[in-house]
Amino acid sequence: MHTDKSVKERLLSAAKKQRGVSDFWALSDISLDVASGTTVGLVGHNGSGKSTLLKAIGGIIQPTSGSVARRGRMAALLELGAGFHPDLTGRENVYLNAAILGLSRQDTDRCFDSIVEFSGIESFIDTQVKFYSSGMYVRLAFSVAIHVDPDLLLVDEVLAVGDEPFQRKCMDKIAEFQNEGRTIVLVSHSAEQVGSLCDRVVVLNSGHVVHDGDPAEGIRVLRDGYEDKRQSSAAAAGLHSGRTPYEILSVEKSFMDAREETLRIDVKVNVHEPQAEWGIGLSLENSLGARIYGMTTFDTESVLPNSRGEHTVSIDLPHLRLGAGQYLVNIGLGDRHGLTFHRIPAATSFAVPRDDIGHGLIRVQPSVQIR
Repeated sequence: MHTDKSVKERLLSAAKKQRGVSDFWALSDISLDVASGTTVGLVGHNGSGKSTLLKAIGGIIQPTSGSVARRGRMAALLELGAGFHPDLTGRENVYLNAAILGLSRQDTDRCFDSIVEFSGIESFIDTQVKFYSSGMYVRLAFSVAIHVDPDLLLVDEVLAVGDEPFQRKCMDKIAEFQNEGRTIVLVSHSAEQVGSLCDRVVVLNSGHVVHDGDPAEGIRVLRDGYEDKRQSSAAAAGLHSGRTPYEILSVEKSFMDAREETLRIDVKVNVHEPQAEWGIGLSLENSLGARIYGMTTFDTESVLPNSRGEHTVSIDLPHLRLGAGQYLVNIGLGDRHGLTFHRIPAATSFAVPRDDIGHGLIRVQPSVQIR
């Protein structure tokens, strides 16, 4: 990175024998083997090196040291409009992009109608793409990429741009690729999307791998990093524990019945400086980051204690009937307008055993009748 912003500054730095550049390693000591037929998720906070690693895998940039070995036909969907020329029509860009991805003109002729049908922009296929919306860009680019018949598909965050029906169509297509044994490397900030699609998660932090393995554990590592960063920012702003009007001292859970269908959450709160009002927010998530339930005490008619000192508030959640698995309880304190006083993600957790028929997010007792 150049610190000199002008020719004058560079000349002065040279005269003073000062170095006007500094090195920034976007990736360092990365070593990964991706097995054929697997789906790998790359996650991390902004600037952690996810997109850089994906571009290195795709051959768009070359590593400073080391090497990247690939096998089979590859298709990459790395950024909005990559491989498209704004002054060409959608039809012309289909042929251009397909050629870049390795398809012959005859192959593109054969699958052109299918590409346009999947994208859903038939009416605009002969319009210059500079007039396309961001969603139309993504639809056409993704449609071309999947029709290349790739052995390796690289997908960056671009799928978040499309509307919900198109995202569902893309997810179905990715699931179809998985069933066909194709290899997928996916970058996404959606923990739920990564957890449902990937059988392996790589967590990056400042260009280093901090986790490589189980998706649920990877998402936990990622969220712990988010929380550490949030606490550091809060401490820098003077909002750390002890200087906030309301502080969470402890969170405990217990089940009130033998079937574990009524969950009690006891939240011990220390009121340092009473405000006009305050409330407790609670949410349940599964191990893959999907939110199961959320509520606040403002949704109820409860009046919480507001005098200085320690108070314990118990929240009962009856008739849960959650499916087997591990669940996290997030707790936060704040006011009605969204100001957060104190928050503890994954404040406590509980497990639901696999003792019912079937599997899923809920527990049921199905019955089969034959007539």
